[in-house]
Amino acid sequence: MTTLYQDHLTVLQQRYEAALTHFQCDAVVLASGHKQYYFQDDHTAPFHSYSGAQQWLPFTLSAETYLIIEAGKKPRIVWPIRDDFWHAPNPVPAGEWQDSWDITPARRDDKWFQGLPEKCAWLGPEPQDFAYVIPGFNTYVDFAKAVKTPYEIAAIQRASVRGAKGHLAARDAFLNGLSEFEIHLAYLQASQQTANQEPYPSIIGVNEHASVLHYEHKDFDRSANPLTLLIDAGATEHGYASDITRTFTKQDDEFRALVKSLDSAEQEMAKKALSGMSYPELHQEALRTIAGILQDHKICSLSVDEQISKGITQTFFPHGLGHLLGLQVHDVGGFHQDVLGTRREPDANAPFLRLTRTLEENMVLTIEPGLYFIPMLLDKMQAEIPQHGCNMALIKQLIPYGGIRIEDNIVVKDEAPVNLTRQAFSECEA
Repeated sequence: MTTLYQDHLTVLQQRYEAALTHFQCDAVVLASGHKQYYFQDDHTAPFHSYSGAQQWLPFTLSAETYLIIEAGKKPRIVWPIRDDFWHAPNPVPAGEWQDSWDITPARRDDKWFQGLPEKCAWLGPEPQDFAYVIPGFNTYVDFAKAVKTPYEIAAIQRASVRGAKGHLAARDAFLNGLSEFEIHLAYLQASQQTANQEPYPSIIGVNEHASVLHYEHKDFDRSANPLTLLIDAGATEHGYASDITRTFTKQDDEFRALVKSLDSAEQEMAKKALSGMSYPELHQEALRTIAGILQDHKICSLSVDEQISKGITQTFFPHGLGHLLGLQVHDVGGFHQDVLGTRREPDANAPFLRLTRTLEENMVLTIEPGLYFIPMLLDKMQAEIPQHGCNMALIKQLIPYGGIRIEDNIVVKDEAPVNLTRQAFSECEA
């Protein structure tokens, strides 16, 4: 990773120097952020560094760390020294990365910012008086984050392997009849992380819980009749996330056939993540694909065009096809069309789509179609859409299974996208 990291730093330096020139600044300070205490408590929430700062370092950044970027100079890191016997020490990580940085240890009351250029921008939380919050600066650099360097892609790939190991362990735990909580523990152990280290709280939904898109609980009780497991869980590497979803079933029945259909369709969608493709158009193709699955499995008797025109497909697939992926699970810049922050909002028929850009080589994104049986949306459809053509008797039989989501992490290419998730599972199952 050493050469990849050095090349990555060169790209970041070029991006930030272009931003400094554009905004006529001499330097920019990137702050990792501070720990946040719960109200009336001496306990802090889990700390996550500001992604703009994390992007520069090959390890997980701690709180109160500052990076100083100036054109033509070696980047500088201000490393926090804590005179603290309550917590573990925070030494500067060893490694060749240090050769690329000037490292300044500093205590909280040290005036490390003295000597900075007069026009200095600030990126991150809690801006200080010695620097300026310049409108548009963060948008300028965030736009470029969508296109990943080889170092970043390698980090996401390694996070994908750890995530795949966790998913396979979760599958086995489900097939052995364990509870959601026990499945979660199996996932954490196999992916070698604590719950606080996950890039987002894992979704572990058994049966009807699989129809809750962001199901946040882990049931301690084992299901008397486990039918379905939907697990949406990832891992991190140097701050970069994988974001993987799989749906597993126990019985060889109509619902398993639905899972197979969606899995095949998802892989075909992923192959279309090519440079020049409009992501909103890819989402519209996904809606038509879901409509075809509903028709093929006799869930809805209407044609694909009729389902689309009546908005029936969104009853079963209410969310967007995916999003940018990187230092944040829902990575920044998904709506920006240029470095100046020109936005394209999602269309009315895809209000929850998180990515409206035209795809470029080495963007990393998710492809995650779903097919759910959500009672609230089904009731709304029956109340508002006459002649919906849906087989409610069959749907009633499928509601106990909850739903399906299949999610892969894709590197956009000019000719053939790279499916990091499928590669990871192949490596783990070899």
